[in-house]
Amino acid sequence: MLIILLLLIPFLGGALTLLMPENSARLTAIASSIAILIVAAIICYFYLNNTNIEFISFDRVWIGQLGAHFSIEVKHSLQALMVLLTAITFPFIFLFFINKEPKNKNIFYGLMLLAELGLLGVFISKDALLFYGFWEIALIPVYFLSSLYGGERRVPVTFKFFVYTFAGSLLMLIGIIYLYQHTGPTHSFSLYSFIEAGRSLPLETQSWLFWVLFVAFAIKMPVFPFHTWQPDAYEQSATPVTVVLSALMVKMGLFAVLFWLIPSVTMGAQEWMNVVIFLSVTGIVYASILAIAQSNIKRLVAYSSIAHIGLMCAAIFSQHNLGWQGTLIQMFNHGINIMGMWFLVAVLENRLQTQDMNQMGGVAKVAPKFTIALVLISMSNIALPLTCGFVGEFMMLNGLFSGASSYSTAFTVVACLAVILSAYYTLSMVRKVAYGELKENTKKFNDLTNNEMFIIGLIMFIILALGFYPQWLLNWINII
Repeated sequence: MLIILLLLIPFLGGALTLLMPENSARLTAIASSIAILIVAAIICYFYLNNTNIEFISFDRVWIGQLGAHFSIEVKHSLQALMVLLTAITFPFIFLFFINKEPKNKNIFYGLMLLAELGLLGVFISKDALLFYGFWEIALIPVYFLSSLYGGERRVPVTFKFFVYTFAGSLLMLIGIIYLYQHTGPTHSFSLYSFIEAGRSLPLETQSWLFWVLFVAFAIKMPVFPFHTWQPDAYEQSATPVTVVLSALMVKMGLFAVLFWLIPSVTMGAQEWMNVVIFLSVTGIVYASILAIAQSNIKRLVAYSSIAHIGLMCAAIFSQHNLGWQGTLIQMFNHGINIMGMWFLVAVLENRLQTQDMNQMGGVAKVAPKFTIALVLISMSNIALPLTCGFVGEFMMLNGLFSGASSYSTAFTVVACLAVILSAYYTLSMVRKVAYGELKENTKKFNDLTNNEMFIIGLIMFIILALGFYPQWLLNWINII
């Protein structure tokens, strides 16, 4: 029953925050997010120790005539890691931006908590209809957040994002309905019924069903060529919303592929493995080249994220245990890294009132704490050993090289070249921002405040702790 609190707290917190006066909204949101983090930590503890199973699963008939159940659980390492990442991200966002008052605070914080509700629901659902419902719940508040808060072009950019993701949702609904119709005389939306139904289908059917579902999930990740909504959305959204998009919402697509798609249409996934890896690796190189060409720091980080997600997608379809395990680790680590990077980008944008790196420079001379954080998080972003980004990326490349694809060597070589490009554009970004001549508008750049340093310090601690002792995460993925 404890798992119900993962959904009840953000629902009640979000609803109350939307209705209450603005001056109480922030405190309610922070308290709710911290309560969710505590509940998530307890659930993960029970999962790791395989105790109190009744507290981490819940199943009740929801729509009996359809065979739909309100079925939620945390019984897989992927679920546990995503629940923990989600629970960490929201209080970090609220606390980091505590001194930056958004307009209509109750709307902002209420929608953020409802987005957390949708994300947590996606990661713990064991019923396909419930999964689809939470998938949409996660989208709606983020749509309004992106429309209300952000840059001058936020409205058309958000509309493009909505059209893409809604089209993906319709494709997913088609796949769900088709699988549901093949679950037997007693129709069911349960994960296990879908796996059994999908695997019983002939290869031709699995193939088209695979593409229907994969495109739906690929839009959310996003991977090439379904990525075109992402750079604009990241650039125009307010940074707290961008953190949710890049640290968490893209993981919904990866999660769905690992948890629902491949187990259900295994033969279809194997049949089209090479095509998906080719698209993913192409996207890695394409995004890396575009990142090099950027002068806008938000767009650079956006393309960097596309490249990282592309490698995770390629590793998933390598059909190798190391690739899968590396992806699980990297999904968590990427969330921590990208959150820290966006926080630092927000500091630059707020202090300098620009996203153009050509107008930055010499920050290291006036802000040593900021520079240390930027260098460390950037090193983790390029998978430097002894940072959390290294182990997952190494395992993914190893899995891709050892995978079932007949072109695994070629794919791995290209992916490794993209890693070199990643180091180039990341180090170039650090050089342009922190070093060189002190520009006129960076002379008065203020270093990190105590509040900002506290949150960034926690992120740096996680990066180093998981870099020096990755076994902690490896223990999680061994429980599969």
